[in-house]
Amino acid sequence: MPLLENGRIAEDRWVEAVDGAPLPDGAVIVPFARLEEGLARTGTAPLGVAIEPDMAVEQLRVALPRLGLVAVTFGSFRDGRAFTQARALREHLSFNGEIRAMGKPLPDQYEFMLRCGITTVKTERPEDVTVWQQAHEMFSVAYQPSTLHERPQGLGLRRFLS
Repeated sequence: MPLLENGRIAEDRWVEAVDGAPLPDGAVIVPFARLEEGLARTGTAPLGVAIEPDMAVEQLRVALPRLGLVAVTFGSFRDGRAFTQARALREHLSFNGEIRAMGKPLPDQYEFMLRCGITTVKTERPEDVTVWQQAHEMFSVAYQPSTLHERPQGLGLRRFLS
C-alpha cells in the first residue's frame, strides 16, 4: 500500500532497515533494538524508529530530539495501544515529527489516528486508497479532545484536568 498523508497518497522518503544488513544511507527507519546504531551514524540523514505496541514511549525521551519519525505498530484491530503511544508522543513528550501508523490499521480507524497525532499511514494490506480518503472525509465533528489544532466541541472537560 502507498503511504497516506491526510487521506492522499504521499511520497515516502523513508527506507526501513533490514535485520542483519548495514543501515542504508539517507532517511532510515530502524527497529528500536537498533536505535543506538542509528544514532551513531555520521552525517545529517534523518533517522526514524519503529516501536512495538508493548513499548513505553518514555524510553524514547532522550532520543526524540534526534528523531524525525516514530512508527507505531497496529498488530490487529483489537489492539489500541498505538493510539495511546501516538497521543503520549504528542502530548507528554512534545514530539513534533512524523508519527507513522504501520502494521494492520483499518480505514475505519483513520480519523481517530489523525486525532491522536498520527500523520501518515502505511499498511501491510493491499487496499484501495479511496476507502481511506472516504474515511478521512466522513466525520466533520468529534467530541473527544484532539492533538489537532481545532475548536473544541461539547463541554471540553479535559481543559479542567490540566
